Amino acid sequence: MIDTHCHIYGSEYEEDREPVIQRARQAGVERILLPNINETSIEPMLSLCHTFPGYCYPMMGLHPEDVTDDYSQVLDRMEELLKDFAHPYVAIGEVGLDFYWDGSRVRQQINAFSRQIEWAVRYGLPLMIHSRSAHSELVQTIRQYASEELFGVFHCFGGTLEEAQELLSFNNFVLGIGGVLTFKKSPLPDVLRQIPLQRIVLETDSPYLTPVPYRGKRNEPAYVAEVMRKVADIYNVSPHEVEKVTNSNVKRIFSRVN
Repeated sequence: MIDTHCHIYGSEYEEDREPVIQRARQAGVERILLPNINETSIEPMLSLCHTFPGYCYPMMGLHPEDVTDDYSQVLDRMEELLKDFAHPYVAIGEVGLDFYWDGSRVRQQINAFSRQIEWAVRYGLPLMIHSRSAHSELVQTIRQYASEELFGVFHCFGGTLEEAQELLSFNNFVLGIGGVLTFKKSPLPDVLRQIPLQRIVLETDSPYLTPVPYRGKRNEPAYVAEVMRKVADIYNVSPHEVEKVTNSNVKRIFSRVN
């Protein structure tokens, strides 16, 4: 299994980060991909990847909720890190649009997202895309780059079949599926039954969105196994088949992940 999206470099794991990694290994997690959030998160993220080389892989990006008044200068400094030919980053992420809590910076978020899409084109990297209460604006923004060869993940998908189909009309993208799939009242199982297994990858978004049966606890990469088992049940295939196909999907999207 590969957890394509988690934040175990965060303070939530300050006391037990290494045991979390050990439990992930024991659960069968082969790789962990780490999206960046802001400038503050870069150092702890890279430190974790240095401690666990070939197991933890970093991304570079500015989360939409961290787009503040000085976002342009922040992006300038982040892009300098991508200009180094030997950089370790496997994707541009976590980037996108989020108007759920704050609709006051719509234009700034769209500008920041557009600039980071351009990074993906310029540096040949996939996108790890966050979207919340911004589906139509997100699709409209990406469509402006239809002539470019974009690829990546629509992280934490939990929308309708129509939204899934619209996102997957971008041919080189997949849906990131996590703990929401296991929630009792989630409509996501019915949506996935109409989506090819070749168009999804597994994730946890740790420490958030903990899957059943661990709801109420802090999420961690080992719990991606619960997502895998639920996916297997939905597609009526073995967990091994889900692991094989989704791992292949990851390697197709993230060429820098060994």
